[in-house]
Amino acid sequence: TAVPNLSIVPSTMDLLGFEMEISQATDRAFRLKRALDTDVARAYSYILVDCPPSFNLLTMNAMAAAHSVLVPLQCEFFALEGLSQLLETVDQVRRTVNPLLDIQGIVLTMFDARNNLAQQVVSDVRTYLGDKVYHTLIPRNVRVSEAPSYGKPAILYDLKCAGSQAYLQLASEVIQRERRRKAA
Repeated sequence: TAVPNLSIVPSTMDLLGFEMEISQATDRAFRLKRALDTDVARAYSYILVDCPPSFNLLTMNAMAAAHSVLVPLQCEFFALEGLSQLLETVDQVRRTVNPLLDIQGIVLTMFDARNNLAQQVVSDVRTYLGDKVYHTLIPRNVRVSEAPSYGKPAILYDLKCAGSQAYLQLASEVIQRERRRKAA
């Protein structure tokens, strides 16, 4: 990539069939964990796996392999329902395949300060989840939305826009939180 020390491994259409292929395997929930338990994977400080919003075998693999879950949450009413379902899913994964799985944090995204409902969602989530919610709010931002159509991450498309600045602030916050967790 154009960003030093950043590698991206995109999925392909072959991944659609993979779930069917492994559905009957006894180790079906641990395929990604086994793949990441290599010297190559250990060379990375962080490995982020972007999962779909639905819970399927691929998401189960990601959670079985993960140390923690970073949850993006849109500042919208229906997102709260999805969050409660996700928290239940994380508990289920802890009970069945990964007892050490932790919620790294909740990232509030697509925030619009002009929207009263968005303000209420932020307040409710922070009240309910406390310090699990990152301080950084990712604003709804046209430049961030445009970036993928130019084949660039937001920070390379427009470093100075509010969205890029928020993502940089979030990255710093995630790293600080992770360092504190490792030191504890």
